Amino acid sequence: MSYTGNVEVGGRAEVRELPGLTITKVAVGPYDNNAYLLRCAATGEQLLIDAANEAPRLLELIGDAPLVRIVTTHRHQDHWMALEELVEATGAPVAAHPFDAEALPVPVAEPAEHGSTIRVGEAELDVIHLRGHTPGSIALLYAGDERPHLFTGDSLFPGGVGNTWGDEARFKQLFADVSERVFDRLPDSTWFYPGHGKDSTLGRERPSLPEWEARGW
Repeated sequence: MSYTGNVEVGGRAEVRELPGLTITKVAVGPYDNNAYLLRCAATGEQLLIDAANEAPRLLELIGDAPLVRIVTTHRHQDHWMALEELVEATGAPVAAHPFDAEALPVPVAEPAEHGSTIRVGEAELDVIHLRGHTPGSIALLYAGDERPHLFTGDSLFPGGVGNTWGDEARFKQLFADVSERVFDRLPDSTWFYPGHGKDSTLGRERPSLPEWEARGW
């Protein structure tokens, strides 16, 4: 079946096969979080984005192939409730932005700062710091395909940027970062994978940027 990105808690995972990378998307409860397992086609090494919850299910997805890294997109607990159990089971080091590292239940072995690169086998992911949802929120960009693929955590969704709880300064910062570091940098074909819910493309969302800025959320 072709990839749609539409997953439900308790439902099947969605798998997308790219020439150099396999992306598996799964939804876990109770907050309908997305977790993403990336597998390098050349080496079989794997990386998990957000050990959100349901550790047994995530471990089943990982299987026997090596898990070389767990990336946490930001400090909010619904994105790391299975982190401690997965680290214990796999021994995988954790990467996160230093601004959010202290909130996590395990030590961060690899600082994921803006402009740095995280590898999984032969695939490279560029770290994009998107300030506002939390101080250390990050997105991960895979540019090794015909179209870029962007994992946005809770900083960008179909229909708007992430929650800034009515804080004008935080919204302006997040909107500016998403505009300058994502929309100004990447083409409309970019497919993005958020921390909750359905995927979208930058081209589908770009016309709504003025509306998002005007409404302030």
